[in-house]
Amino acid sequence: MRRVAAACVALAGLLAGCPEPRAELHGGRGIVRDVSAAERQVVIEHEDIEGVMPAMTMSFDVPDPALLARLERGQVIDFALRTRGGRFEIVGASVVDTAEVGAGASLADLAAPAEAAADFELLDQDGGPLRLSSLRGRAVLLDFVFTHCPGPCPIQTGIHVSLQRKLPDELRDRTHFVSVSIDPQRDTPEVLRAYAEARGADLASWSFLTGTPAEVDAVLADYGVGKTIEEGEIAHNLVTYLIDPDGMIAKRYLGVSHEPEVLLADLRAYSTE
Repeated sequence: MRRVAAACVALAGLLAGCPEPRAELHGGRGIVRDVSAAERQVVIEHEDIEGVMPAMTMSFDVPDPALLARLERGQVIDFALRTRGGRFEIVGASVVDTAEVGAGASLADLAAPAEAAADFELLDQDGGPLRLSSLRGRAVLLDFVFTHCPGPCPIQTGIHVSLQRKLPDELRDRTHFVSVSIDPQRDTPEVLRAYAEARGADLASWSFLTGTPAEVDAVLADYGVGKTIEEGEIAHNLVTYLIDPDGMIAKRYLGVSHEPEVLLADLRAYSTE
């Protein structure tokens, strides 16, 4: 577990400015929990992927439409995972069995573009209150993390750190980053500040938020993030929302394969003078 966490931190650093590594292929086995053809995503409850991440439930890109069309909820699959930097793509799969799939986070529950972003107030890394609606007039990139995450959260944060560093002056003052912890019992403001600083986030325009479990659960429900405990690990829909300056959800990005350049182009499109 410690080696995996260290690898993820290293990947986050690569995303923040180092050369992108070569692609690698890894094998895995897991249960298909959800499929979204529109967003080219499959959610897999997978076993340990040696050298990549421990057993967890995660959303992956599937670039091949024909492969995606063959995937169905409840399939037990052996899959080929291609990794390169922060990209995690399923590039092959064979069905070996079927399994019962219980309740859990569903992609259908996610808040959709063109909806008003649900307002909330939580505590930031300094222990002060921040209300989402107070950021009106700026574009907001909203994501959900937890500091003990053994895999995708540090990579997602690394993508957004890279984006933050790429922002030109005309966008920097009109963009704010918000990360909500899904693990409020462990993620105190002090813990969130340490997590943010270790990954190079500029806290002048990035708020890491926590609150009581009830407050956080209400936010997760409003945004369809979901949260289940699987073998001691927290599973949730890995999603980032782009909220426009009027408080409407402009776009959403699943998994960790959205690139800083794509996010930057979208920020340009949805920001206002």
